[in-house]
Amino acid sequence: MIASLHARVILLRRRLLLAFFMTLVVVTAESARSDASNFASPGLTGNTAAQEQRRLERFFDDVFERDLERSPIQAAFAGEPSGQDRWDDLSISFQEESTRLIAADLEAISRFDDALLSPSLQLSKQVFIRDRQQQLAWQEFRDEHYLVEPLWGAQAPITAVLMGAHPVNTVADAEDYITRIDAVPAYLDEVLRQLESRAAKGFYLVDWMYPQVIAVTEAVISGAPFDGSDQPSPLWEDVQEKFNRLPISSSLRDELLADAQSALVLGLAPAYRRLIDTLRRHQPQGATADGVWRFERGQQFYQMLLTFYTSTNLSADAIHALGLSEVARLHLEMQRVMTQLEFDGSLSDFFDHVRTDAALRFPDTTQGRNDYMAEVAAVIKAMEGKLPQYFGRLPEADFVVKPVESYREATETLAFYQSPSLDGRRPGIYYVNLYDMAALPRTDLEALAFHEGIPGHHLEASLALEANIPDFQRYTPFVAFSEGWGLYAESLAKEMGFYTDPYAEFGRLGMELWRATRLVVDTGIHAKGWSREHAIAYLEANTPNAYSDCVSAVERYISWPGQGTAYTLGKLRLMALRDLAQSALGQQFDIREFHDTVLANGPLPLDLLEANIKAYIAEKQARDG
Repeated sequence: MIASLHARVILLRRRLLLAFFMTLVVVTAESARSDASNFASPGLTGNTAAQEQRRLERFFDDVFERDLERSPIQAAFAGEPSGQDRWDDLSISFQEESTRLIAADLEAISRFDDALLSPSLQLSKQVFIRDRQQQLAWQEFRDEHYLVEPLWGAQAPITAVLMGAHPVNTVADAEDYITRIDAVPAYLDEVLRQLESRAAKGFYLVDWMYPQVIAVTEAVISGAPFDGSDQPSPLWEDVQEKFNRLPISSSLRDELLADAQSALVLGLAPAYRRLIDTLRRHQPQGATADGVWRFERGQQFYQMLLTFYTSTNLSADAIHALGLSEVARLHLEMQRVMTQLEFDGSLSDFFDHVRTDAALRFPDTTQGRNDYMAEVAAVIKAMEGKLPQYFGRLPEADFVVKPVESYREATETLAFYQSPSLDGRRPGIYYVNLYDMAALPRTDLEALAFHEGIPGHHLEASLALEANIPDFQRYTPFVAFSEGWGLYAESLAKEMGFYTDPYAEFGRLGMELWRATRLVVDTGIHAKGWSREHAIAYLEANTPNAYSDCVSAVERYISWPGQGTAYTLGKLRLMALRDLAQSALGQQFDIREFHDTVLANGPLPLDLLEANIKAYIAEKQARDG
């Protein structure tokens, strides 16, 4: 049986593998059919509770193993070597089969009797059902998703897997690395087939996306050995670094390097050029409208995305109105900080001050970047010392902070987190994008580190990895939970004694405001017809963020419709549940128990999280009198 694994989607979080993987496979046809018959109704077989629980656990294990076997990319990010010489199958027939197999999974899970399951397995069953229902919903709209886009389209996992998730510890690993490079042309050719098919139906990217995707793709095949440059390409540098660490003879190493170079130059590079040529040919037909409202089923598609990302049934209009309300509330809180700082002027004036004051930024130099990273390390260390006062369980996984690699920093998000692998070889990583230091003011440093690192995503993701739950449950993409926790962690840090500088408190409010504006801008673009320029102008007028930050954010919301709405809605629900627990328990309330309960079962839909917290309250009241 495969070991427990953890692979978070996102994007995302990186979960931003999310939009990519939701269209991919779940189980094989033969095994799915057998599941429906092998896991018969307990009412007919007379199972005991212990038998039924073992059968369900085996079902979860079997399905998870099949998932990883069918998605080598997911397996790579999970730290599992299964299929590390292959890429995912993106073909239409594969996706159509997946739709049938997800339905078979749902039929199989319905045969287990809740009355014979423990409370934890009842919850796991509900999570499984919701996850598969989500996948069916995504499959229904799979043609509406952007197959290729600047941040995390189907082209992105190639470099992300090879450079970030494919370990080379043995000669066999190196040979698999080379075989994987050899397999890139077939993978990208399927992407091209689908791009052409969509173009034939009139489906094109938004016009501004084309030059960005082309630039990112060209960057992969720039430098040695693809041209006469003295500088190695990122991929070739990665190959050399990994292969040179192997304890092997120089002759064998030279042979492996030669094979890798041949695969890059003769296979991968021509495939990338074919993709670039196709994108350039499609570029003149690029759409001028930015929102998904332009699609034939745009309204239904967007509502599906909102339901998926928020795990609520809120409409676009309701989310838009909530966003406007939150923006107004946070503006008032910011004005209180302005008063504390004795700033003479309007909130808009203060935004301009924060954007332009050089004293609030690290220099745009190597030393400035080093100083920023050192300051991040210092606040993370200080936070680590506070954690035991607020959490009963802390992760065993290591945690590091790294800058985003140069080859992708121009189009990457401001900061993000990558989960650790179970085997401990890859720690949890907080990536900071140092490309534009103007977008990383000192005011935001603490809140950003607490969201992406600790007590944010690292605690949430690592504790899920280490929890006693089924493997599939560790990485189900319930984004409102995960990103809501990250935003909640920013606010929690204030209770823990951080943000002592008023500018840091203003930065915390600014980060919360940034997420609140997403409710307004995302729904504005995709439900109300806002243009890219309108959305950028709104962010400039209502946040203290740099112009470049506003541009990249809006382009992200256009590329990933609905995703930005998850943060604030998740955080508000977490705060409401904490208030509920404190009100119900009074002096019995223990903040460490509350946090442990929230994080005990991996990511959950918000309604299941609420039910779990209410069950915790009832149990504690019964236990403690």
